[in-house]
Amino acid sequence: MVKAAYPGPVTSPDTQLAALIADAGPGGTVVLSGAGLSTESGIPDYRGATGRARPATPMTYQQFVGSVAARQRYWARSHLGWGRIAAAEPNDGHRRIAAVQRRGLIGGLITQNVDGLHQAGGSRDVIELHGSLNTVVCLSCRARSPRAELDERLVHANPGLDRTATSEVKPDGDVDVSPDFVESFRIVDCLDCGSGPLKPDVVFFGESVPPERVAQCYALVDSAALLLVLGSSLTVASGFRFVRRAHTRGVPIALVNQGDTRGDHLAAVKIDAPLGATLTALDQRLRTASPLSEPQLSPAAEPASAAEISSSR
Repeated sequence: MVKAAYPGPVTSPDTQLAALIADAGPGGTVVLSGAGLSTESGIPDYRGATGRARPATPMTYQQFVGSVAARQRYWARSHLGWGRIAAAEPNDGHRRIAAVQRRGLIGGLITQNVDGLHQAGGSRDVIELHGSLNTVVCLSCRARSPRAELDERLVHANPGLDRTATSEVKPDGDVDVSPDFVESFRIVDCLDCGSGPLKPDVVFFGESVPPERVAQCYALVDSAALLLVLGSSLTVASGFRFVRRAHTRGVPIALVNQGDTRGDHLAAVKIDAPLGATLTALDQRLRTASPLSEPQLSPAAEPASAAEISSSR
């Protein structure tokens, strides 16, 4: 087991992680990422390094579908926060994971994040467990459309709107606004069917992750030789179940997160450190260990910008 192979305290995180990934072999590492990976891009996580939940009252799926007033409140808050989410750029952690994936060492990437920054950083075949803020779905006809398109429609429907958010944006793009702002905000419906209410294509609290997506994630974990968890406290069961699955099947687990996680007792390795610096050191160590496997990217293969990711959805 990995615990026996790497006993004692972690004195060189990048060296130990590199050894674990090398032992897993080509495509043997599956990554599960959380909100902590995007904090260095300016998007706060849900708990912070202390592990305490930040004050928030997220809207549930039942509230959203059950009331026009609730949808008006959601879209008023999200419309202001969207500007910050769309402007966020991938950080060193996103880019370094993409680099390791391009070398063929990562066989799957599951993210609990809805910000699209893995793709903007150059990663491919990302399973977005909780969906994506970059896409909007109609609750009536199920047509999907780009969030950027909805953003333009909301701008036209609310002329003269001050889009300067005065509070911190949350990981789901939500910001606090005044009741007067919500009351004056106009929402729009689906263009495809003409009347269907629009919802961001993300999994709300009280809503289930699509079963086929869960099955796809389980299949990745079952095929893995290492599960690498990045920036997640694993508090939410939808992500923690994959750590439990890996542990049950004897797949070693490595955790990199600032603060305690729900899966610490299941991990072969736990590193409490900033993600950007740790993953940069990891990438450099892997590159030094196997320089011949480093791919040469053509200009067409360079990572897309966050704006390109958003507009392509």
